[in-house]
Amino acid sequence: MTKIVVLDGYAMNPGDLSWQPLQELGELQIYDITAAEDVLSRSVGADILLTNKTPLSRETLLQLPRLRFISVMATGYNVVDTATAREQGILVSNVRGYAASAVAQHVFALLLEFASKVSAHAEDVRRGGWQASPHWSYNRSPTAELAGKTMGILGLGSIGRKVAEIALAFDMKVIACHKYPERDQLPGISFVDLETLFRQSDVLSLHVPLNEQTAGIVNRHHLQLMKPSALLINTGRGGLIAETDLHEALENGNLAGAALDVLSSEPPTNGNPLIVVRNCLVTPHNAWATREARQRLLLESAENVSAFIHQRPRNLVF
Repeated sequence: MTKIVVLDGYAMNPGDLSWQPLQELGELQIYDITAAEDVLSRSVGADILLTNKTPLSRETLLQLPRLRFISVMATGYNVVDTATAREQGILVSNVRGYAASAVAQHVFALLLEFASKVSAHAEDVRRGGWQASPHWSYNRSPTAELAGKTMGILGLGSIGRKVAEIALAFDMKVIACHKYPERDQLPGISFVDLETLFRQSDVLSLHVPLNEQTAGIVNRHHLQLMKPSALLINTGRGGLIAETDLHEALENGNLAGAALDVLSSEPPTNGNPLIVVRNCLVTPHNAWATREARQRLLLESAENVSAFIHQRPRNLVF
């Protein structure tokens, strides 16, 4: 029987989903989380591994002669040493597009929190502020309309396109910097170069993968191009931002605010200065994690495994 091991299943399924689609495909062993020192011992003897954020290094893969397939339970697959996998004849698949709606929704949850100050006003009412006010309506801090503002999008993949669609529905102007502007033209979206994107955006949302070209792309140079009234949103990867530079820009008033669902180190066990900055919202990398998105991820991961077992692999990354 095919032995299938899930190394870190908790984030995808903390207990509210059924593992049955995978259980039907072989002998299934599920771990909620796997520490670095346990990866090899838990992977030995597996024909198929599923991982989300647990790294599978060259050293580990070279010691797993039985392993033939890895299904990454995410879109990004940089946790796997794909060069070694290819060398060892191990196929690798990922899951794409499963969380586009969820992440785009989270982008606007963060944006609307800045624009409408919903939680601040609700908390003021809870503390008795409205009861004590002589006015039937008041603002504790200025609110703003999105209509007419410029939404800048860095990367126009499936999530970036969803963000663009929602922005257009709010009557925002949408500009984007994208690797394939001619191929991926969309009505209502103007393509610009990187520096123009930083200069013109009232809201800048990051949706590019993390690689050598994009690591630290939000740095002091590009932040200095942004409007002091602008908002930066990152639901992509923490490594896209030079965090020290962003901290400096926020503290010095060179940027109105930032909303981050990702950080350079997760969880931030050693702390992160951005967490306590007044004009920075940080959520715990859960933009993707609606129940619906996690269900799609589980089912797509099971489909990847089933396809491999039936010798018709899908969603291969190389």
